[in-house]
Amino acid sequence: MHGTIASEAGTNKMSFYRNFASKDELVAEYLRSEEREGLLWWDEIVAAHPGDPRRQVELLFDALVKSNCEEDSRGCALANAAVEITEADYPARPVIEKYKADMRRRFRQFAREMDAREPNALGDSLMLLWEGAHVARVTIGADGPVQGAAKAARALIAAYTD
Repeated sequence: MHGTIASEAGTNKMSFYRNFASKDELVAEYLRSEEREGLLWWDEIVAAHPGDPRRQVELLFDALVKSNCEEDSRGCALANAAVEITEADYPARPVIEKYKADMRRRFRQFAREMDAREPNALGDSLMLLWEGAHVARVTIGADGPVQGAAKAARALIAAYTD
């Protein structure tokens, strides 16, 4: 795999690894890249409906179901890495924790903007559903529970706001 990465980067393994203090740092940088890409994707969806947090969350979950059900989807790279990388001092661990904390903060903010009765509870429930959809895609497949994630998000929002 590392040879493939180096080849795709247009270099050899030795030159490639000179740019990183260790293979662990390479993993951390890959996850930072996935974080940036994920947040750009998120922000693009949200930007389509400014000032309408309910619609923004609905569209995020619609997009999650669609992207997670694509044939080559492996779920969330950061969630997958979190399962494997448990050491607190591993360079990628803070990247994962920061990204997931930011997502939690975003869901809680959406819930506050929706005037949910218990915004933190709704935000955390949406976060759990989001994470669960990624894991279910990897463990059960595209035809499994991930198909119902957008409908479940709508039901959660209604339970806390209607």
